[in-house]
Order: sequence, then C-alpha cells, then structure tokens
Amino acid sequence: MVLRQAVARAEMTRLAEQGFGDLVKAVVDVRLGIIAVGGELHADEEAILLEQGSRQEDLWGINIYPSAPPDRLLEFDSIINLRPSRGNRSRSVDDPGIRDKIRQVVESLVKP
Repeated sequence: MVLRQAVARAEMTRLAEQGFGDLVKAVVDVRLGIIAVGGELHADEEAILLEQGSRQEDLWGINIYPSAPPDRLLEFDSIINLRPSRGNRSRSVDDPGIRDKIRQVVESLVKP
C-alpha cells in the first residue's frame, strides 16, 4: 500500500499485527513525500515505488513501530540503504538531513 494521505497510527498497528507483530516495514520517498508500507521485504516496497515513478536515490528503508513512544517510532535499518557510492555505508541512514526528511514524511502521513 502506498500512503499519499495521512492514516491513523491505529492502521499501522493493524498492519503490524498482520505481519511482523510489532513493526511495519516501510520505504519512504523523501522527494515525493510518500511511503510504501506493508511488504514482507523493503525491496518489495521499493519496487512498487520505482514502478510508480520514484527515483532510487530518493528511497530509504525504515521500520515503523506503531505502538512505541514517539522517540522510538522509527528504526532506520534496511539493506536497501546500503549505498557506498553515495556515501551511505551502512544499513542505517547516515545523513542526518535525510533522517530529518524521513521523519517529516512519516509525521505528515502517520498521525496519532
């Protein structure tokens, strides 16, 4: 599912319960301000966004923990984040500016 409009955190909780229990895998397009959620792998969500016109360099994988407190809602961890040629040498999102953009997109689309 691609989020283009805000959803309640309760919807994320429902998705988590149907999948991994406590988390929802997500891929954020920081340029378009959209999120693909609910896939088994970040790569599945990445493929959906690429098919819909997203650019690879704008996509970042995260995990959303909808039942966690706000400071632990997001985990910046995905194999799709490994981009040594672009300076991201870990599964995390190393650039604080990109992390901020991801947070902004999530905050705009996942409401309490």
